[in-house]
Amino acid sequence: MNRRRKVARKSKGNVVQSSSPEVVDWNCLPDDTVIQLLSCLSYRDRASLSSTCKTWRSLGSSPCLWTSLDLRSHRFDAGMASSLAPRCVHLQKLRFRGAESADAIIHLRAKNLRELSGDYCRKISDATLSVIVARHESLESLQLGPDFCERISSDAIKAIAHCCPNLNKLRLSGIRDVNADAINTLAKHCSKLTDIGFIDCLNVDEVALGNVLSVRFLSVAGTSSMKWGVVSHLWHKIPNLIGLDVSRTDIGPSAVFRMLSLSQNLRVLIALNCPVLEEDTSFSASKYKNKLLVSLRTDVFKGLASLFFDNTKKGKNVFLDWRTSKNNDKDLNEIIPWLEWMLSHTLLRSAESPQQGLDNFWVEQGGALLLSLMQSSQEDVQERAATGLATFVVIDDENASIDCGRAEAVMRDGGIRLLLALAKSWREGLQSEAAKAIANLSVNANVAKAVAEEGGIEILAGLARSMNKLVAEEAAGGLWNLSVGEEHKGSIAEAGGIQALVDLIFKWSSSGDGVLERAAGALANLAADDKCSTEVALAGGVHALVMLARKCKFEGVQEQAARALANLAAHGDSNSNNAAVGQEAGALEALVQLTRSPHEGVRQEAAGALWNLSFDDKNREAIAASGGVQALVALAQACANASPGLQERAAGALWGLSVSEINSVAIGREGGVAPLIALARSEAEDVHETAAGALWNLAFNASNALRIVEEGGVSALVDLCSSSVSKMARFMAALALAYMFDGRMDEYAPGIPSESTSKSVSLDGARRMALKHIEAFVLMFSDPQAFAAAAASSAPAALAQVTEGARIQEAGHLRCSGAEIGRFITMLRNPSSILKACAAFALLQFTIPGGRHAMHHADLMQKLGAPRILRGAAAAATAPLEAKIFARIVLRNLEYHLIEHTV
Repeated sequence: MNRRRKVARKSKGNVVQSSSPEVVDWNCLPDDTVIQLLSCLSYRDRASLSSTCKTWRSLGSSPCLWTSLDLRSHRFDAGMASSLAPRCVHLQKLRFRGAESADAIIHLRAKNLRELSGDYCRKISDATLSVIVARHESLESLQLGPDFCERISSDAIKAIAHCCPNLNKLRLSGIRDVNADAINTLAKHCSKLTDIGFIDCLNVDEVALGNVLSVRFLSVAGTSSMKWGVVSHLWHKIPNLIGLDVSRTDIGPSAVFRMLSLSQNLRVLIALNCPVLEEDTSFSASKYKNKLLVSLRTDVFKGLASLFFDNTKKGKNVFLDWRTSKNNDKDLNEIIPWLEWMLSHTLLRSAESPQQGLDNFWVEQGGALLLSLMQSSQEDVQERAATGLATFVVIDDENASIDCGRAEAVMRDGGIRLLLALAKSWREGLQSEAAKAIANLSVNANVAKAVAEEGGIEILAGLARSMNKLVAEEAAGGLWNLSVGEEHKGSIAEAGGIQALVDLIFKWSSSGDGVLERAAGALANLAADDKCSTEVALAGGVHALVMLARKCKFEGVQEQAARALANLAAHGDSNSNNAAVGQEAGALEALVQLTRSPHEGVRQEAAGALWNLSFDDKNREAIAASGGVQALVALAQACANASPGLQERAAGALWGLSVSEINSVAIGREGGVAPLIALARSEAEDVHETAAGALWNLAFNASNALRIVEEGGVSALVDLCSSSVSKMARFMAALALAYMFDGRMDEYAPGIPSESTSKSVSLDGARRMALKHIEAFVLMFSDPQAFAAAAASSAPAALAQVTEGARIQEAGHLRCSGAEIGRFITMLRNPSSILKACAAFALLQFTIPGGRHAMHHADLMQKLGAPRILRGAAAAATAPLEAKIFARIVLRNLEYHLIEHTV
C-alpha cells in the first residue's frame, strides 16, 4: 500500500492536520520550476516527461536543457541525430561512444559545439574525424580515448589543426604515429592550444612537440619509443609548460632531473608507474622547491599540500580542500583539474594492467587517490575513479576473487558512502560505474555488510529498474554479489530486488548477455533461501528463467538460469516450486538439452536442476519422456575427467530418475551402470554418495544387479562400503550389495553357472566378498558393551544408547517405496545372518523418530505386516545379536509412530 505524508497547514494561527494528501496541479507550475525539474532528470526521463503535454513539450526543448548531451548509453545513429537536431542548435558539449555514433554526429547540426569527447574509438577513421571537425569549427576541446584510436593518423590531426583554430585542448589515445608535420601544423594554426595529450601512442615526434610554444599542459603517458635525451634537452625550453605527464613510460632519473631543474615554469611532473625511475632509490625530488613530482615512491597527498597550501592543510582531502577554498592562483585553478584528469587516467590504466610491486601503493595511496578523485567536479574524472576502484580490487575476474586488503582500505576511507552517493546521481554514466565498483567490492563480506548498512541494497534495487541497460547490468551484478550473504537476501526481497531482477530478464531478453547473466545469478542465489525462493516464483521467476534456459544462447546465462531453476526446485514451498518448474512449457526439455552443452558449468547446473526436479513423481517421468535417461547416461559416460561438481550432479540426476523402476531398467539398458561404477571410484566424498545412491536403486532390479557384477561393480561397492569417508556412501553401498546378493539375481539368471558369467566373474566369490564387507560395515555401528546391556535389559534407555550409536543422521532424508521396504522385510528371513542384520539395520535408519520420512516408512511397514516378522527376528535363536537388537529397536520405533499417528 502506498502512502503519502500528511501535511500541516496554517489557518488563522491554528495548525490543522489534513486527513488527505495535498494535490499538486502540475500544469500550474511556473515555467522556471518545470525547467529546473527537467534539468535534474536523465535524457530519457526528460524526454518522457516532456511528452506529457504540449506546454511541457515546449519547455522540454528549452535551449538551456540542451547545452550538454551524453549519448554513450544510447544507440545513436543518423536517424536519432536528425530527430534531436532541432533541440541541439545551442549544444556545446557532447559525449559519444563508438564509430556508428561518430558517423551520426554531423546530423545533429550542432554548429556551436565546443567540447567533443568519445570512447570506444578503435574503428573511427581519418575520414570520419575530418568530416566532424570540418562541420564544427568552433571546437575548443577534443578528446578521444582511452581505448586506442588505431585508424586515426597524423593526417586527421592536420585536419583538426586546419579546421579548429580555437582549439585549446586535444587529447588522443593510441595513435600509431604522430609525426612532425602534424604537430607543427597544430603549432601553426592552433595558437590557443594549451593542453595536449598524446597518450599510449606508438611514436610521437619529440622535437616537434617542443615547437608548440602555447602548450601549458602536456601528456605522453604510456607512449613508447620516446627519446628522453631529446626530451630533456628541448622540453624544458617550452616557455609556458607548467604540467607534464610521463606516467607508464621508461623515463629515467636523468631526464626527470633535467626537467625539474631547468624548466622555469614547470610545477607538476607526473611519473607514476615508471619502472626505470623507480629502480633508482637514490633519486629525490624534494630539493626542487615549489615543484611536485608524483611517483610511486612519493607521498602524493603531502606533496600536493606542501605545494598548494600552507602546512595546516594536510591529509587525504587535498583536492577537496582546494575545491572548497577561495584560491585566486590562476595556475593552480588550471593545474588541479588537469592533475585530476591525468591521475584518474593513469590510475585506471595501471589497475587494468596489474603489475608486481604495486600492492603497497594501492593500499597506502592509490585507493585513497581514487576516492578523492571521485569527488571531482569533472564527471569523466569521477567515472574513471569509480571504474578504477572497481578494477584495482580484482585479482581474478573469472572466479570473482578480490584483494581483501584493498577492499577494506576503500571501506576504511569512507569509500562505500562516496560510491553510494555517486550511484544516486542522475547521470547514468556515474550510476553504472559506481554500481560496478560497489558490486566488485561487495565480494568481500565486510564490505557487503557496510553496503547494506549504508542503504546500498535499496539503491541497487532502484538502479536495477533503470531503462539504461548498462546501469541495470551493474546494479544486478551488485545484487548478485550481495545475495551471496544469507543475511542480505531478505533485505533484497524487501527492497523489491526480486521483482526488479525478474523484470530485467523480460526487459532485456533479446539482447545483453551481461545483464541477463547477472540477473539470473542473483535470482539463483536468492532462490537458495526458502522464503526468497517462494517470492521468486510469485514474481514470475519460473517463467523468466525457463525462457532463458530455452532461448538464450549465452553459456553464462544458461548456467545461471539452470542453477536458479535447481534452487527453486529445492527450496521454498519445494513441492509447489518443483511442480511449477516442471509444468512450465519446455522447461524439462530445455534442461535435458543443456546437459549436452559444450560448457561444463552449464552441464553441471542443468544436471543439478534435473536431479532436484526428479524428486517430484510427475517431473521424474516427464524428464525420462524428454530423453533425460539417455542424456544423463551420456553425461555420466563423458565426465570421467570432469570436476567433482559435475560428477556429483550427473550421478545425482541418475539417482533421482532411478527411483522409478522403469527408469532404472532404462538406465541399465542405456549403459548407465559402467559410468556409475567409475564415478563410485571417485576421490570426492560427494560423488561417492550420489554414485552409491544410484547403484543402490539400480541394484533393486535383478538385471541391473547382474550388470553391476559383470562390469566389476562389486569391488567398487566393496571399496565404498569399507573405506569411504562418507557414512551415507558406505551405507548405500552396503544396501546395494545386499540387494545384489539376497537371491533375486540368482532367480533372474538361473541358467548362468554359479562359477562364471559372460565376463568370467565368479558370482560365488563376489557374494562372499560382498557379505564379508556388509558384515564389517554393520559391526562398525555395533558397540559390544551397549549391545550387551541391551540384550540383558528391556529398558528403553539401553535401546536408546544403541540407536544413538547406530544412527546415520543423513539417512533420515532417504525415502523408500513400498517395494523397497518390503524387500528389507523379506530379507529379515534370509538364510544369511549377515543380510538379516543388514536389513534390520536399514529399517532402523528408516524409522528413527525425527527422520524426514520415518512416518511414511512406518505406515508402509504396518501395512506389510512387518511387526510380526520383526518379533520373529528379535526372538530367533539362530539370529545374530545385532539383528535381534536392531529388530527390537525397529519394533519400538513402529510403536512410537503408531501412537503419534493416532494422537
